[in-house]
Amino acid sequence: MASHKHVVVVGHGMVGHRFVEALRSRDTENGWRVTVLAEELDAAYDRVGLTGYTEHWDRALLALPGNDYAGDELVEVRLGRRVVALDPAAKSVTTDDGHRFDYDALVLATGSFAFVPPVPGRDLPGCHVYRTLDDLDAIRAAAQRAREGSDAPAGVVIGGGLLGLEAANALRGFGLSAHVVERSPRLMAQQLDEAGGTLLSRMIGELGITVHTDVGTESIKPAQRNRPLKRSAVDDSLRVTLSDETFIDCGVVVFAAGVRPRDELARQAGLEIAERGGVLTDLSCVTSDPDIYAIGEVAAIEGRCYGLVGPGYTSAEVVADRLLGGGAEFPEADMSTKLKLLGVDVASFGDAMATTADCLEVVVNDAVNQTYAKLVLSDDAKTLLGGILVGDASAYGILRPMVGEPLPGDPLALIAPVGSNSDAAQLGIGALPPAAQICSCNNVTKGDLTDAIGTGCCDVAQLKQCTKAGTSCGSCIPLLKQLLEAEGVEQSKALCEHFSHSRAELFEIVSATSIRTFSGLIERFGTGKGCDICKPVVASILASTSSDHILDGEQASLQDSNDHFLANIQRNGSYSVVPRVPGGDITPEHLILIGEIARDFGLYTKITGGQRIDMFGARVDQLPEIWRRLVEGGMESGQAYGKSLRTVKSCVGSDWCRYGQQDSVQMAINLELRYRGLRSPHKIKMGVSGCARECAEARGKDVGVIATENGWNLYVGGNGGMTPRHAELLAGDLDDETLVRYIDRFLMFYIRTADRLQRTAPWVEERGLEHLREVICDDSLGLAEEFEAAMARHVDGYACEWKGVLEDPDKLSRFVSFVNAPDVPDPTITFTENGGRKVPAPVPIGMPKVGR
Repeated sequence: MASHKHVVVVGHGMVGHRFVEALRSRDTENGWRVTVLAEELDAAYDRVGLTGYTEHWDRALLALPGNDYAGDELVEVRLGRRVVALDPAAKSVTTDDGHRFDYDALVLATGSFAFVPPVPGRDLPGCHVYRTLDDLDAIRAAAQRAREGSDAPAGVVIGGGLLGLEAANALRGFGLSAHVVERSPRLMAQQLDEAGGTLLSRMIGELGITVHTDVGTESIKPAQRNRPLKRSAVDDSLRVTLSDETFIDCGVVVFAAGVRPRDELARQAGLEIAERGGVLTDLSCVTSDPDIYAIGEVAAIEGRCYGLVGPGYTSAEVVADRLLGGGAEFPEADMSTKLKLLGVDVASFGDAMATTADCLEVVVNDAVNQTYAKLVLSDDAKTLLGGILVGDASAYGILRPMVGEPLPGDPLALIAPVGSNSDAAQLGIGALPPAAQICSCNNVTKGDLTDAIGTGCCDVAQLKQCTKAGTSCGSCIPLLKQLLEAEGVEQSKALCEHFSHSRAELFEIVSATSIRTFSGLIERFGTGKGCDICKPVVASILASTSSDHILDGEQASLQDSNDHFLANIQRNGSYSVVPRVPGGDITPEHLILIGEIARDFGLYTKITGGQRIDMFGARVDQLPEIWRRLVEGGMESGQAYGKSLRTVKSCVGSDWCRYGQQDSVQMAINLELRYRGLRSPHKIKMGVSGCARECAEARGKDVGVIATENGWNLYVGGNGGMTPRHAELLAGDLDDETLVRYIDRFLMFYIRTADRLQRTAPWVEERGLEHLREVICDDSLGLAEEFEAAMARHVDGYACEWKGVLEDPDKLSRFVSFVNAPDVPDPTITFTENGGRKVPAPVPIGMPKVGR
């Protein structure tokens, strides 16, 4: 071991981990031994995805792959060891437990700390920062205390940047009404211009988060409580007074006002510090001491600190190269960002603020569709310099790598609204030159990727492993797929990284085995713990192949937000209630029942295009009682929440219409009752028209039935949406029995073979109508009997899912707003009126007092 040089790394965040990985992968002669000293008890984890921790509270899911360096004898990691002294003359560091470590080279990767403005009261209980996993645990506990102590619990976030909005989302998820206080005139002032920030503020406000911009925080004091605490709650309530003399009473305050470099160790050791903080380095990331380097957020490279992971990774790679005798230097940093904040797309890239002299700006501000796009161009309008996207960032993947490159077409067309055949949507990765940077986090160009493909990389996973593209924020992964396709590489049909099988293959595995749980399936045929792609898919497959209740046992944990509560979640966090109305046929008694329930619970009612009545605005804790009354009144779940049959629309048919040729109403009722509850890759809609006048618009449905003089014409593969498609005629003049038999076969063939979230329209296009006709009508695959038997099992095993919930206390227990406070209604669900209609309100009713 004495022959090895020794490098000590202070800090084990994402950048410190990247340095160790880079050094060990390149050090083919094993010339360096590495010791990592980490203050946190957790090894390197994904701090960029910190908010994701609030969704599962499993620290292991955020751990970076290989952060324990298992099997590498040249790497030692010591967690929970803070370095308290640095002696450059002796070339040693000392930890808080008294251990001394000598080094040949020292790498400072101490990162940054959350900045807390000097606001009076910032040290009171209930005030927190948003930086580490431990911080989130503390905020969750504080939010629980706030809920227990108030009927209208609130939280305040100081800071309206990226981290502040993530913190507000977390507070909202904890059941608090969230306020964001930002001193600048707009949110995300570092990334967005005035128009983009204004749109983001409006969209965030509509999601129930109150935004206060252009205002500071004067003080934080214990709140004046006007009524007794609930139960045995702890009183940590606070009053946040703003610079405009308004105040907010709350239970939690989170500071997310930016970060400062952790440079105190370097300061104590006498290393040169940049004017605005951070350890000053040159482009090789070496400090004023030639044996000490700084990387990541603590490094002020030529005086500038970078707060993004991409430049941090680049600095780690530079130092690894330098220690091995290379001459790498830190290049111009890419400060591009693409995020999804509370479901709102936000992206900025290049010279987003248009600081280049004589530059031009092209802007599309679509207030109706709530999108904002700006391109910054050179003075001759030929070169892209940067841009901003809010509301729709789908063009980011193509536009960002084009920065500094000649524009391929009309700049305005590049940011035209979705659906207008924008050039950006059509260009594809083929328009980019080899030097275009595809992955800014890891500085990977298109040329690097094509070279990797040329050496044998044939899928996204191999490209990620070979080039590291897509291994950080992941925003470039769609471009990796596009590039593989453009290079003529046949793509894997793997469902996700946890299953190498396609959805259709997993369906066959489940059908052919006795496996009835996700854990059993992934143990035998997959890897890892699963993700938000494979879990809902397997849940759907299990539901399609049995009559088990979707909330039974392990199944419940696999469901998405809608299936989890058997209701569609709406924009303000409330839910819709949709009882089944087969074929639009409804009795007066059921009309009265729906009206009484809507009146009693204050719900908004709407007759939908699918010929049923939806009720909007129910809290999750109200759902069981609403459904109890519906079920007792003879109604059942309409499954508007599921990837399943939604409705079968009909005209009035031969019963009433003088043109009607067949009884379309009864056929629609029969079909809806037959296929109700049928789980599928995507939602299914049907229509039955009594004659060729097509009043039920059957040819716009996944399955359309139109009456003729001799029977029924069957159409398949239609749908509306972004790309409307007319259904095509599969067979004509069918009798009732044959019609149903063919629909059975069509649906089961689709359910068995379609990809994840694939509608019938693209599925029909992929297979071709003639092939479908051979399989369904001519039984060319010999599967007709199997398809019909599977459908018969579904029909025989059907049961109303809500009835199953009402009969099971364990299932009922999940329908509470807050697990730790089951009797507390969600205060963030609020409403207002628009033209006499009840609609979600942007500001919660009963929010904490805000006034003068």
